[in-house]
Amino acid sequence: MIREYIHTHQQRFLDELFELLRIPSVSADSRYQKEVRQAAEYVAAQLKKAGADSVELCETKGHPIVFGEKKINSSLPTVLVYGHYDVQPPDPLNLWTSPPFEPVIKDGKIFARGACDDKGQVYMHLKAFETMMKLNQLPCNIKFMIEGEEEVGSDNLGTFVKENKNKLKADVILISDTSLISLDCPSITAGLRGLSYLEVEVTGPNRDLHSGVYGGAVANPINVLAKMIASLHDENGRVTIPGFYDRVENLSDADRKKLNSAPFDLNHYQKDLAIDEVQGEKGYTTMERTGIRPTLDVNGIWGGYTGEGAKTVLPSKAYAKISMRLVPHQSSQEIMTLFTNHFLALAPKSVKVKVIPHHGGEPAVTPTHSKAFHAASKAFEEVWGKTPIPTRDGGSIPIVSLFKKELELDTVLMGFGLDSDAIHSPNEHYGVKNFLIGIETIVAFYQHFSRS
Repeated sequence: MIREYIHTHQQRFLDELFELLRIPSVSADSRYQKEVRQAAEYVAAQLKKAGADSVELCETKGHPIVFGEKKINSSLPTVLVYGHYDVQPPDPLNLWTSPPFEPVIKDGKIFARGACDDKGQVYMHLKAFETMMKLNQLPCNIKFMIEGEEEVGSDNLGTFVKENKNKLKADVILISDTSLISLDCPSITAGLRGLSYLEVEVTGPNRDLHSGVYGGAVANPINVLAKMIASLHDENGRVTIPGFYDRVENLSDADRKKLNSAPFDLNHYQKDLAIDEVQGEKGYTTMERTGIRPTLDVNGIWGGYTGEGAKTVLPSKAYAKISMRLVPHQSSQEIMTLFTNHFLALAPKSVKVKVIPHHGGEPAVTPTHSKAFHAASKAFEEVWGKTPIPTRDGGSIPIVSLFKKELELDTVLMGFGLDSDAIHSPNEHYGVKNFLIGIETIVAFYQHFSRS
């Protein structure tokens, strides 16, 4: 019955999703403020159409939060669904094979910015809710909290959560913003890394200089910045910031063996990325490097002349954006402070350095023995015919740790994306099959959770 309803209405489901994907809700760019609100209004309208009794746009100092609920019986459990309607910037545009906000289906995949992260996965929940409502099979109470600032740190959501604890009262949080091992090997994320994100600015002379007249006599900020960044890792791939690893949890050999038991084909991994070898912290596998170890990466670097042709200039300034992914027990604020102190100490007297914090979030580990996790596992078994494997995800969802702290609620991370979906990159995509089977699996979760 559930599967038949989804199949019958799948084209409409996709058409509605495409309308949402066409809205360029880029929260990091103030030029898209109107479009971000438009996306919020669309989600709210679709939530109301699906059957929610109460839907509202909750204003914040930034972008609005969509809140909706359907209460059928106060004696039944309540599931709080979290997701986000904002998306990453689409740049660089020239690397897209189709326009980022004109969704198309190619080879069974939806190509568009936000297709997987997180509009496609959020929309599964709206359609799962609709399916249960239309078939009169909603077995518990449900609340939705869909925000518009996840891609920029969720700062205002934290305030909203603290001020609306009664409104958000529930028994469990349900999120789909993570990935599966594969369609042949389902998995449930049981851990997320935290994040510290910042920008650095290196200033040399008070103006751009002629590289012939001044080159070799005045420090070049780009050269200095490159050297400073290079020094942040040693020859074994470890971050050199003093104190960086002090709070890092070292998993037991048994836990590491269990983590590495998940299917992983290194040759396929390298082929998919068109690389000849992997690299990272010495002594750890690729799955460990992306799941249980902290990292430091440059996300962007610029300075000087980058236009067409040549301009022989010694620039006044150079910049870089840097992110650090964190593991349990590390604090985003503490790591930010450690980085700042270390980076300033690295600077030679020939330049001035600024470190500008952007946003951060704490790592989280979710329990694998709870009733909710068991319900999620049973849902996969019912729909996929296979027991999902618990995994650690390399990405970050800062709100998960806040939910635990402020609402005292655990989270179930039922993601249906794939690592190959190119989230945050050009040509982001999401499988049509993932979208449809995700809806069915979410419905099954509600059924099993209510029984428990």
